[in-house]
Amino acid sequence: MKSGAELIADERRRQIEEEGWTDKHDDQHDMGGLANAAACYAATVPEIYRYHKRGRHQDHIFRSLWPWHEKWDKRDKHDRKRRLVIAGALIAAEIDRLQRQEKDDTKDS
Repeated sequence: MKSGAELIADERRRQIEEEGWTDKHDDQHDMGGLANAAACYAATVPEIYRYHKRGRHQDHIFRSLWPWHEKWDKRDKHDRKRRLVIAGALIAAEIDRLQRQEKDDTKDS
């Protein structure tokens, strides 16, 4: 059985290789979108995002936190473990993005 870190690394690799979410693409999400999406995926109350899909008011936190168009919100298609793996991969992508940004900021100094 793979560890959580291995599952997250596999998912990050899948995001890059199959979905095409390259560094260049991720660098465009400079307003915290990757981290916000990760937080939504990691949320422990699945009913909340189901309410979001129906436009109800109980999910005001997640409605304002989800960073992208609703068509990209696929949380209800995954079980809890898979959502956590995706959240971890999104966090890894955000960390990588921040490191690239720091490197660029250092070059500019």
